[in-house]
Amino acid sequence: MTILPGARPPRLTIRPTTPADRPVLERLWLLFRHDMSEVSGALPGPSGQFRRERLDAAFTEPGWRGLLAHLETDGVAASPVGFALVRGVDSPSRVLSSFFVVRGARRSGVGRELAAQVLASFPGRWEIAFQDANLPAVRFWRAVATNAVGQAWTEEHRAVPDRPDLPPDTWISLTTR
Repeated sequence: MTILPGARPPRLTIRPTTPADRPVLERLWLLFRHDMSEVSGALPGPSGQFRRERLDAAFTEPGWRGLLAHLETDGVAASPVGFALVRGVDSPSRVLSSFFVVRGARRSGVGRELAAQVLASFPGRWEIAFQDANLPAVRFWRAVATNAVGQAWTEEHRAVPDRPDLPPDTWISLTTR
């Protein structure tokens, strides 16, 4: 499936991941980490894999949920186009731990729709982290927060735990209803 710039994308569907989705998520995870390596400088390990603790947690840890996004044409899920990993689904505050949309689906509204559906799936307090060096993410997450709750969101910088060598992350906090 190809999404042409300016064309209306097929219908986006999201659903919780199951163990059967793990191979798809693993492939999308590599694309995500590869994209993020431009900002973070992270390199894959000797096996060619990037760190994947958050991906593994989404399948094994309580309180984590993975969500897989597909573009659907005529009721058929044709293409996996992204994912979200959420931590704290069983607590008062959720953290959007990882969020990814494949490059071919970007700038078509898919990312904003996916983010809106994820936030709506778990109403309540949310925290979303990103790096200031990732300028598209800065614009994207500020727009998502504004679309979700108007001006009722905050932004702050927080040190990365156990990583004094890294610049602080930017965190957006908001509460959805």
